[in-house]
Amino acid sequence: MNKVLIGVLAGAALGALDGLTALVSDPKVAPQIVGIVIGSSIKGVLAGVAAGFFARKFHSLALGIAFGLLVGAALATLVAMLQGAHYLEIILPGSVVGIIVGFATQRFGEVPLAPKPQPAA
Repeated sequence: MNKVLIGVLAGAALGALDGLTALVSDPKVAPQIVGIVIGSSIKGVLAGVAAGFFARKFHSLALGIAFGLLVGAALATLVAMLQGAHYLEIILPGSVVGIIVGFATQRFGEVPLAPKPQPAA
């Protein structure tokens, strides 16, 4: 499996878990939980795609984790700003998703091989 696909799958799964944490922090959001989980999954997929492409280019666990943290925190901050509330409850789990996805894309998956040059005819 390639690194971008690892990022997409890990981001979607972790994003869904991130969305479900909304029930823990504020049980009053139960009527909106489906939308929250879908939105968090999309946010996780975006972070996973970014981390996957980063992992294809740079082969450093520390840089991959830092990049994942940066992307996860940035996306979560954007969502929190649009929401206008619950900054800590949104940014903290989103950042953790970014860290884990950054780790997963660096640690697992394959980098695609460069195509072999064709002999001149």
